[in-house]
Amino acid sequence: MKSAVFATLATAILGASAAPAKRASSAIDDTTVLNFALTLEHLENAFYSGALAKYDAKAFTDAGMPSYARGRFVEIGMHEAAHVKFLSGALGANATQPCNYTFPYTDPKSFAALSMTLEGVGVSAYTGAAQYITSKAYLTAAASVLSTEARHASWVASVVDKQAGWSGPFDVPLGLDSVYSLAAEFITSCPSSNPVLPVKAFPTLTFPAGAKPGSKVTLTFDKGNSTGTCYAAFYTGTGAEYAKIDSGDKSVTIPKDLRGTVYAVVTTNGTASADANTVAGVAVLDFSFDSNGKLIN
Repeated sequence: MKSAVFATLATAILGASAAPAKRASSAIDDTTVLNFALTLEHLENAFYSGALAKYDAKAFTDAGMPSYARGRFVEIGMHEAAHVKFLSGALGANATQPCNYTFPYTDPKSFAALSMTLEGVGVSAYTGAAQYITSKAYLTAAASVLSTEARHASWVASVVDKQAGWSGPFDVPLGLDSVYSLAAEFITSCPSSNPVLPVKAFPTLTFPAGAKPGSKVTLTFDKGNSTGTCYAAFYTGTGAEYAKIDSGDKSVTIPKDLRGTVYAVVTTNGTASADANTVAGVAVLDFSFDSNGKLIN
């Protein structure tokens, strides 16, 4: 099970109010997808450059990490900077500019836990957005970035956080709104000149600390104008598992077979959840497991 650091970070991240979103009415084209990707790369670039400027090698070893850990994080930061340069060059004058960010890490250990989360979101973002890319050249480039982001996530998970470097045979493809909802938690403001993206941030969904597969928990979310039955959708691999939410106390039983990183949303559709019928989310859940698939408490 991931350390208590992750639980603290999850509360800080998912309990915050997302930055107001802009939504465009135009269709999603290659430029839109590349700017969406660039928005995430700017965020990751700022995340690594800010933390690495703050913490030296001794701070990482004092936090119990290997002597080479900071050096590897420096490499990851350089990769993210290269991704920003590549996407900005491809977009030219249409490229979105970096925003202002805030990240809730307080030391190298919490920085590493958040790194794993961000890299995982990056993998799911590229996987989910691939369907919108029409240019074979751009699709190939996106696949190259995706595989590198996956290597980052796997290294941080296995070497630094001491858990499985994957959740299963497939990664979760997240929709544009779902990804933006996660990224927006760290964005405080953006240049008014930035291109308007066709995305919105969902209201916050929070699971209680210590939630695990098979347990009944009470969710915190605003149902808004939604009426009728709501369900918790747990995105895992290329599919989802659903559980009905009690309309009275907003309680739900988490499916007992979930493992690894799982993304959860509240939806009005109990069989085919998508961004279009999402009420609240996205919550990031981590259910660590051993090589036999047994949960690690």
